[in-house]
Amino acid sequence: MSMVALPGLKDMIDGISRERNLPKHSVQAALKEALMKGYERFRRTQRIDGDGFDEEYFNNFEVELDVEEEGFRVLATKTIVDEVDNSDHQISLTEVQEVAPEAQTGDTVVLDVTPDQGDFGRMAAIQTKQVLAQKLRDQQRKLVQEEFQDLEGTILQARVLRFERQSVIMAVVSGFGQPEVEAELLKRDQLPNDNYRANATFRVYLKKVSEGSHRGPQLLVSRADAGLVVYLFENEVPEIQDDVVRIVAVAREANPPSRHVGPRTKIAVDTLERDVDPVGACIGARGSRIQAVVNELRGEKIDVIRWSPDPSTYIANALSPARVDEVRLVDPEGRQAHVLVGEDQLSLAIGKEGQNVRLAARLTGWKIDIKDSRKYDEAAETEKISALIEARRQSQPAMDEYDDEDDYEEEEVAIAPPVPQPDEEPELEEEPELEEQQV
Repeated sequence: MSMVALPGLKDMIDGISRERNLPKHSVQAALKEALMKGYERFRRTQRIDGDGFDEEYFNNFEVELDVEEEGFRVLATKTIVDEVDNSDHQISLTEVQEVAPEAQTGDTVVLDVTPDQGDFGRMAAIQTKQVLAQKLRDQQRKLVQEEFQDLEGTILQARVLRFERQSVIMAVVSGFGQPEVEAELLKRDQLPNDNYRANATFRVYLKKVSEGSHRGPQLLVSRADAGLVVYLFENEVPEIQDDVVRIVAVAREANPPSRHVGPRTKIAVDTLERDVDPVGACIGARGSRIQAVVNELRGEKIDVIRWSPDPSTYIANALSPARVDEVRLVDPEGRQAHVLVGEDQLSLAIGKEGQNVRLAARLTGWKIDIKDSRKYDEAAETEKISALIEARRQSQPAMDEYDDEDDYEEEEVAIAPPVPQPDEEPELEEEPELEEQQV
């Protein structure tokens, strides 16, 4: 059988394998595809008009690499017919029977159609080189996808490599002994208090493994995702690892809308064990457990609250550290509640620029209106809510036809951690006097 020589083929495969962290069989597969494209280019140059060369024309051709002999062959699988219409796909029965008398019409044979060394041509060689580079990139992307696909939603150790526009390019690994892979940390997934200097290490949440022809890193990681907070608490609190304490929900605002407000998280926890305090377990002795989480998140404020099946209790807990006088579930169907607090607790309940009540609403799934207890007119508020409920009921039939078209974007709610310690007085936030805030 004839062969097109490729001097240094074995060393080239070994070198590419080391350089790109690809297994040798992946490099060989990429090279075979590239050589096949080069052969197609060679064949097209033989025909001025290129008639008959559609996308599937060369499907019956393949390249065979001979690493030891350092070369390649082109093989074609042809069908045996009585009368040949296309010599690339067919061969006559008479011709085959000269070497294989037992051959019959409809059988297939594999033939060596390797071009002469000098005929392969410069253009075909250029085409092969270009396609090889692309195929190697595709092989790398496929390998990364297979390696990290099952790791979506988990935590990885990352190291800062460089900066591209507002993104941070980081190096991550899937396990011990595996090569580093680039991941992208977008601006919206960064924490304002992080210092992303070169070679700094962080724990990151793997958000997505991209597919297809995506330029740049195909791994998207985050420092702002609520999943990172969940992982940190699971890592610090043995009771969570043992399923004695469970994280019910988390609401996180890692990048507040204003630079005057810092990152903050609320986390709701619960337990079925009567003798276990879930909040205390998350905070730890002298606040050691929650402090470890806060340090990892560069000082982010974290409120750990007790989950309750009773919405009123749950909402009151969620507004911690504010003291709540009463929670009125004015519209249970619409999940709307009025929370009555003392005048001295208004600013604390609302939070700086509304952050505390905003997070409480996300955590509980209820629309929360903060009201001053002394100025609250129960009769007037009840009448107002009743009118809104009645208006909603009257408009409901008209809205039913749009039910299939509803496209609501859910708030990010997940699982979070603690801040105030059991016997500490909460620190009041500086805030201008406000009487009411609606979320």
